[in-house]
Amino acid sequence: MANQLDLEHEQELPQPVPVGFTINGTAVSLELDPRVTLASALREHLGLTGTKIGCEQGQCGACTVLVNGRRINSCLSLALMHDGDAITTIEGLGTPELMHPMQQAFIDHDGFQCGYCTPGQILSSLAVLEEIKAGIPSHVTGSLEGPIPLSDEEIRERMAGNLCRCAAYPNIIAAIRDYAEAGQ
Repeated sequence: MANQLDLEHEQELPQPVPVGFTINGTAVSLELDPRVTLASALREHLGLTGTKIGCEQGQCGACTVLVNGRRINSCLSLALMHDGDAITTIEGLGTPELMHPMQQAFIDHDGFQCGYCTPGQILSSLAVLEEIKAGIPSHVTGSLEGPIPLSDEEIRERMAGNLCRCAAYPNIIAAIRDYAEAGQ
């Protein structure tokens, strides 16, 4: 009887599906269980452990990656939903020898302490500046006419989805402002 139940259970399991995306400029093809999140696919199947899994509920932002230039919480998104997409993780920005200017700004301003949230913070920071540049308003944007001014209030509002348990927020804002003001 147990063998028959085991066979029935095995037949109910979803079969792996092919998924292909471009990760940090490199085309990747995988066969994944359709229930695998993008965060898990990046970490467990591709070894890109810079994408952190914190809350697994989309509340902390540690898993933030850029998909087609827009930031998402990769713990809330199934990998198969991103078939054909271009995904950027922290590993795609720079190297320890040649850092991306935003990574360098975080170092220059001590925009991290334990570092667990830092990859998500950096990717979100880049997306925030693109959103402002594109004129996408936030809840604190004063006017829908004209360019959106870069203010600490605007940055704080847009970065609210990225939590830092070490409370490095003033330094993170300083890093973002420094990067933006340098015209990076």
